[in-house]
Amino acid sequence: MVAHPVETATPLVPGTPEYARRLRHAWRVCSVTSLGLALIGVNASTLNVALPAVVRHFEAGAFASSWILLSYLLISTATLVFFGRVADLLGRREVYLTGFALFTVCSLAAGLSPNVGFLIAMRALQALGAAMILANGTVIITDAFPPDRLSQGMGVYIGTLSVAQLAGPTLGGLIADTAGWQWVFWVNVPPGVVALLWGWATLRRVPAAERTPVDAAGNLIVFAALTAALFALSEAGSRGLSGPVVPAGLLVFLVLLPLLVVVERRASHPVLDLRLFGERMLAFANLASFCAALSRSALVLLVALYFQAARGLDAFTAALAVLPVPVGMAVASPIAGALGRRVSPYVLSVGGCALNSAGLLILMASTGAGTPYALVAAGLFLAGCGNGAFLTGNTTQVMSMLPPGSLGVVNGFRLMIMNLGIVLSVATTLTVLGSALPPSLRDLVYAGTLSQASPVAVEHLMSGFQRTYLVLAAVALAGLVSAACARPRRRSAAATTGGG
Repeated sequence: MVAHPVETATPLVPGTPEYARRLRHAWRVCSVTSLGLALIGVNASTLNVALPAVVRHFEAGAFASSWILLSYLLISTATLVFFGRVADLLGRREVYLTGFALFTVCSLAAGLSPNVGFLIAMRALQALGAAMILANGTVIITDAFPPDRLSQGMGVYIGTLSVAQLAGPTLGGLIADTAGWQWVFWVNVPPGVVALLWGWATLRRVPAAERTPVDAAGNLIVFAALTAALFALSEAGSRGLSGPVVPAGLLVFLVLLPLLVVVERRASHPVLDLRLFGERMLAFANLASFCAALSRSALVLLVALYFQAARGLDAFTAALAVLPVPVGMAVASPIAGALGRRVSPYVLSVGGCALNSAGLLILMASTGAGTPYALVAAGLFLAGCGNGAFLTGNTTQVMSMLPPGSLGVVNGFRLMIMNLGIVLSVATTLTVLGSALPPSLRDLVYAGTLSQASPVAVEHLMSGFQRTYLVLAAVALAGLVSAACARPRRRSAAATTGGG
């Protein structure tokens, strides 16, 4: 295939043929990256609802059940910055398309898993492909769009995730009740092939940057620290605080954190270049992103477990019940993208955090086995709207502040911070939820069958849900404070506003 010419750095003037040509290509690029985000979103949201069916098939315990989710999140988080750097060196198009291929092949293999160990391994390999896609999608979008249209492109891109999360739970519930657990993974294969072919035809080759060393030590420490933290949290959630695993894991994590800072300060090309985040706005914007991800990411999983384990509903009915979250995101993301030409990304970020906090507080106050669904749906919808607005505003705010030469590394770091919130969201949610029950009953929560045990067990689980929503709401409020502190300087505010 003949390489396409590289875009020039000449400023574009709206209304000119060159501007129109650039914009047409940008929307084609947006369709490719949106397919990638949709693929990853569907993969996550279908499994969140269908997890009890997978657990029942393999008769998996609480620890193995949690690692069906955590293995994917751990690997994708730990390798995001790495693949952002690799793409800078080897070519963003090549790494992005390799991610599509790997993700698709591993999805096929996951559906053929003979046991839960093999499934966890395939999920880990699948996560490598997802990291290649996620580490580069936002940068590709940022490079493709004229600056005055970036918020629109970002709104559509983030909105695609909302659509995927809208379709995913329903699809996951339907698959779990009818087609079989294998199709939770096989459903990724056809769109993965389409995305690979469309990306091959659409994305332009860009010359690789100057070859520089990869920070192997930094990548290994990040991976080891996250692994230790997740083992400790998942052990606490499945077996309680007794035993040596929990304190040992937390100790390893706490020892590795300062070691990581020391290693990264001495590295010539660190995986976590903390100097890039000396700017106050970037530091607080990324902290807000972490808090929002921690409060948001396990919400669909949490509510799906609530309706299956506590209310005894089937997977498809539970999937319909969680839809207000992705509906809210699907409504808010494109609206936020359109408003981005008139309202600063800072305002969108703060407003989104406020709505998310309000939704979680409603859920915390209304938890109960007999709570009217309308009240639960209102809290879920508000949280979804808040996260849709926040993701669009926060992403635009961070990416529009960066020099072109640092987009790959900084975006990888931005996504890693957000994915760290996602990982900890799932691990923390399952740990806090499980702490309300004795270890002998925790397996029944993952299998979605606790409601068949006893009313007393369900009451204990309700207190676990209230406790979990309280933790998530507190984190969301911390994100609101961080987003408010990310106000750009007066000279930067004009630059980050989408309007001309």
